[in-house]
Amino acid sequence: MRGIILAGGTGSRLHPITLGISKQLVPVYDKPMIYYPLSTLMLAGIRDILIITTPHDADQFQRLLGDGSRFGVNLTYTQQPSPDGLAQAFVLGADHIGDGPVALVLGDNIFYGRGMGTQLRRFENIDGGAVFGYRVADPSAYGVVEFDESGRAISLEEKPAKPRSHYAVPGLYFYDNDVVQIARDLKPSARGELEITDVNRVYLERGKLQVEILPRGTAWLDTGTFNDLNDASEFVRTVQHRQGLSIGCPEEIAWRQGFLTDAELRERAEPLAKSGYGKYLLELLAEDAEAAARRLELVAP
Repeated sequence: MRGIILAGGTGSRLHPITLGISKQLVPVYDKPMIYYPLSTLMLAGIRDILIITTPHDADQFQRLLGDGSRFGVNLTYTQQPSPDGLAQAFVLGADHIGDGPVALVLGDNIFYGRGMGTQLRRFENIDGGAVFGYRVADPSAYGVVEFDESGRAISLEEKPAKPRSHYAVPGLYFYDNDVVQIARDLKPSARGELEITDVNRVYLERGKLQVEILPRGTAWLDTGTFNDLNDASEFVRTVQHRQGLSIGCPEEIAWRQGFLTDAELRERAEPLAKSGYGKYLLELLAEDAEAAARRLELVAP
């Protein structure tokens, strides 16, 4: 499975900050925003990832992330000249997708919850499409999914004035290879965009759309406004301070998944030690070494 991060758009709801920097590079507590969706795809076991940016911001992303080798993944880039809809990602990324399945995550969405990686890796060989439902107080700003009495998805609407449920569809989507042609065949909506909701509707009409409710306790944070951005930063800070574990740390995920060796993680951590970010990575290595030593003591004669 290949992955795509859509990191385009003007970020107009975050002006004047985003007049000088891409929204997806704005910090969410101690990391650039894009680290979080990148981590989500890595948790799903995806190592070949395309990042779609605006032409204006492309150099900034490449300077920050490079070719992905620092995280044990392969990153490539393409540009979206104008924000013509989320589904355009599959048209722009057709060569990257090839003849296999694909996962799309929006560059301003943060996901956090127990067992997230295990849950996402189930879609590696998907037949059809899979999206998620997440209960929100005000779903009118999102794509909304409606369920029947048996819990089966029966309709999808994009930003409805009168939502038929409280379940929004977060910015994380899994599809088989049919999505490329489906996206190419879409007609622009009244907003002039290729809507991801229309892609999902095609799969729903074919009877091939899975809609899974994200369990209670899972966090989905959309960082599109000043308040949302502040809330996300405060959430990350609080959880990290309380648990002593980092959220959305791609180097840690790469190491735990075997994409990076101990030596490679140390090499990446040491130049970052002064910020505390690198210190955290070095502490992971020290804790792992201590745990290994204790295991040896237990099996020693």
